[in-house]
Amino acid sequence: MLNFKLKRNLLSCALISSCLLSPVYAADWLSLQGTEPESTAPRIKTWGFIQAQYQKDMSDERASTGGYIPPKLIGPNLTSQEQFNVNRARLGARGAGFPLDGKVNYFFLAEFGNNAITAPGGGAARITDASITLNHIKGARIRAGLFKTPGAEEGLQAIHVFDYINFTAVSNQLLLERFPNQQYTANAAPVTLPAPTGLAAFDQPVGAFRDVGIQVFDTFANDDWEHSYAVMMGNGNGLNFGDNDDNKDTYLYWSSEKVFGGEGPRRQGLKLFAWTQTGKRYLDNTNDSTHNPKKYNRDRSGLGAKYVKSALRLSAEYMKGDGMIFVGPDKPTFDINGAGPGGDGSTAEASGWYMDAGYRIPASKWEVDVRYDIYNRLEGDQFEFEFKTLTLGAQYHINKKTRVNMEYADRNIEAVNFASGAGPNAELEGVKGRLAVQLTHIF
Repeated sequence: MLNFKLKRNLLSCALISSCLLSPVYAADWLSLQGTEPESTAPRIKTWGFIQAQYQKDMSDERASTGGYIPPKLIGPNLTSQEQFNVNRARLGARGAGFPLDGKVNYFFLAEFGNNAITAPGGGAARITDASITLNHIKGARIRAGLFKTPGAEEGLQAIHVFDYINFTAVSNQLLLERFPNQQYTANAAPVTLPAPTGLAAFDQPVGAFRDVGIQVFDTFANDDWEHSYAVMMGNGNGLNFGDNDDNKDTYLYWSSEKVFGGEGPRRQGLKLFAWTQTGKRYLDNTNDSTHNPKKYNRDRSGLGAKYVKSALRLSAEYMKGDGMIFVGPDKPTFDINGAGPGGDGSTAEASGWYMDAGYRIPASKWEVDVRYDIYNRLEGDQFEFEFKTLTLGAQYHINKKTRVNMEYADRNIEAVNFASGAGPNAELEGVKGRLAVQLTHIF
């Protein structure tokens, strides 16, 4: 595979070529979330969505010693195998300064649901987006504040039009970042049910594919193709408004899409994209009374394609990560094996990919979906894990604003360097399917 430096060079060349094209308002995620029509946008438009769900995990308790590990429990609380939940309840506002200045727009969104954004620390609400976009420079819009980072399609797209309920293992573990605790925190042991407290051992919310920083971006038309770029620098501290160190993350993104027709998040076309992210994180893994964090690299990159035409949707994406590999919500040390050899995610590598297909049944409100994803965590390590998931799903569109998602995920997790029933496999072989149903309403 291409290394990170070569990928950055290729993306930089693509950004330079964008100057030869003419800018338009395109229906890509960068423009949909970061811009407003200059002459028609209202000063304020309130909007939001609610997602209520039910999930049930069919995994077995470990036979020899008992107890449940995170893959067998429902998040974000990780206290049961079956629950109803209002997993997202978001309220936002967006608009532009027209007629004062239509070239300035804003985007604001807050989360009130129970998920990995609000659950850590027992918070009831959290601001997820608060940004201002300046559209005064032709070909170089400037967005500043808290917003989604340019990257993988699963993270960049709007969650309320996501075709599934749960993320792929590779997006969830490699890109949905969990940030190190300020002080050393020991790994949590498996729990027995009913569990008074869950296994989530991280103090801070997930990164939610977001960062605070500044971004230069735009979209350009060339015949029936549209090309988008983004260059961003951020704190590398997720939803936290301040920076916890002096290091900054850099993000590069490029996409080219042959447009077939339509507009908005359901536009039809063939989209090709590539992205890279680089940064550093501090982690204190010294189990003593001192605060002695060390600095680790965190690099991520990926490329993919998405095809949408008529009733058919096809997509695929490959992602790779180097450093600060998440190994479980119960493992704030980023180390599977604690003080023993092997299993250290702070300097490890991981990669994965997914393929997805969807079909909207003509003359009906039904859509069927299938997705297959593989994630290899701690590659080349004694504790290398392979996650394989086949997800079968269906959507029933009650109307343009309301739909029901149903999915069943057949999961297989294996510690590839251990025999069947030995080591981690003694627990992982009990991981089974997961059923999920979700009702979404956009307002």
